[in-house]
Amino acid sequence: MAADARRVARQGAQEGGQEEVALGGGYGQPEREDDGKGGPKGYDAGKKVNGRKRHLVVDTLGLILAVVVHAADVQDRDGAKLVLDKLKGRFKRLVLIWADGAYAGELVDWVKEALGVVLEIVKRPDDVLGFAVLPKRWIVERTFGWFNRYRRLSKDYEYRTGSSEAMIYVAMIHLMTRRLARTAP
Repeated sequence: MAADARRVARQGAQEGGQEEVALGGGYGQPEREDDGKGGPKGYDAGKKVNGRKRHLVVDTLGLILAVVVHAADVQDRDGAKLVLDKLKGRFKRLVLIWADGAYAGELVDWVKEALGVVLEIVKRPDDVLGFAVLPKRWIVERTFGWFNRYRRLSKDYEYRTGSSEAMIYVAMIHLMTRRLARTAP
């Protein structure tokens, strides 16, 4: 009997019927969780932004007219051309667009020629130090703030930029329908 107790167990046998516990990679443990998202992405050294940027054109209420999502390494002026190009022939009453100082320069002339619309740059006063609310600039910033309520837009979860744009439109549709439901009798 003593000789049998010292016998080596065959390969793959488990002692006492207990299951072997894995040290990692078990069921339910995500693999490669922190790996980067695929799809177009870049780095904007000026804004120190990795990934993607969103360009919006909104009306005076902050409701979206057009949106473009692209890699962060695309210049703001080039991104503005992409989003403004979506406005061609869609909004006949549009005569004036307010924009940030980052969009100054050749873009003003391009908008006048391509769209027949005036692009007015909202400049920051020279005498103000620190944060200052710029007239009309807060409208689009408020729209970006509304998107912070939507978890799907808190990060860029989408692989394709078209899907990111669609999620922004879905969030805006949700926002507008909730407002309409509140005002309905």
